[in-house]
Amino acid sequence: MEILWQELTSGLPDAQQLAHIVIRLIAAIILGAVIGFEREKAGKAAGLRTHILVALGTCVFVVACAGSGMDADGLSRVIQGIVTGIGFLGAGSILKLNEERDIQGLTTAAGIWMTAAVGVAVGLGTLGLALLATILTVIILTFIGRIDNKAEKK
Repeated sequence: MEILWQELTSGLPDAQQLAHIVIRLIAAIILGAVIGFEREKAGKAAGLRTHILVALGTCVFVVACAGSGMDADGLSRVIQGIVTGIGFLGAGSILKLNEERDIQGLTTAAGIWMTAAVGVAVGLGTLGLALLATILTVIILTFIGRIDNKAEKK
């Protein structure tokens, strides 16, 4: 039983470090939810759950790697892999609908990519940057989107 407990708790740091990890994970969930809520409200396929999972997943990758003692070069490669992987996820949301130049999903793909960036920032411990990026993302998606829609109608 002791071996099982050791395996289940391996990788968990002391109480102070654990508090930092929990704060980062919760922050990633909340910030991903903020972006996802805007997308859900706009009726987009990638909504609340998708954005929460992207932010949380990228945060977990960064926190786990940083917590394992990985050096800056290794962490850089992990982040490069995240960016590439999220690119594939975003590409799956882009659709070319007809022979014309009618392509949909670019904003959704960019939103997923931005949410991953927020998750990475949270995982690295730069919560202020992540919060500012989330606020700017929501402003762009909400208000610039309205301006864009008005321009298309004209």
